Amino acid sequence: MSASLDTQDPQREETVAPGRVLPMFARPHAFAMWLLVTGLVGAVASFLLLYERIRLWNDPQHVTACDVNPWVSCGEVMQSWQAATFGFPNIFLGVVGFPVLIGVAVTIWATQGRLPSWYYLGLQAGAVFAFGFCVWLWYSAVFRIGVLCPYCMIVWAAVIPLVGVTTARNVIHGVLPVSETVKRVTRDWWWVAVVVLFLIVIGSILLNFSEAVTYSL
Repeated sequence: MSASLDTQDPQREETVAPGRVLPMFARPHAFAMWLLVTGLVGAVASFLLLYERIRLWNDPQHVTACDVNPWVSCGEVMQSWQAATFGFPNIFLGVVGFPVLIGVAVTIWATQGRLPSWYYLGLQAGAVFAFGFCVWLWYSAVFRIGVLCPYCMIVWAAVIPLVGVTTARNVIHGVLPVSETVKRVTRDWWWVAVVVLFLIVIGSILLNFSEAVTYSL
């Protein structure tokens, strides 16, 4: 069969060989829906952050809606230098990036995934950048600033499965050149990496903010 997986009927399951059966998340419509939900969640959190940032610009004494206690405060995080890593508020990256992701999702849905490899490579690059940046923000919040931003954590929670599913999809479809063994492992166990990343984030928060947990109880 010479046609690539990307050009197959998205509703028809591949049965040529066990290693070629497409998992649900790697099929065009399911993958597009995953990106759409991720984009919507990230966009809502980003625009809420932008709203609070604008309120702070207009009134430095403004108390943001997510200022819960000394350990959980969007306003406190926004005042740190890490909140403007590239010289402008990080918020703008989310305000621009997540709507773009929504556009990508719609495009994949409309074309049934029949897009050139460079398109998916671009998506992969964007997901990896977003993940790497979120790792930096997580490290800064937990180990340097010592304050958590709830809206930021929503973005982290959206980006972790985004990079996991996008990478797994691109491995399975051959966009990322890997061996058949890696493809099989990725198809069956990609979700483990996502779970482990969530556990690392949750564990680091519980260990470094034990006072906050005790305070809330």
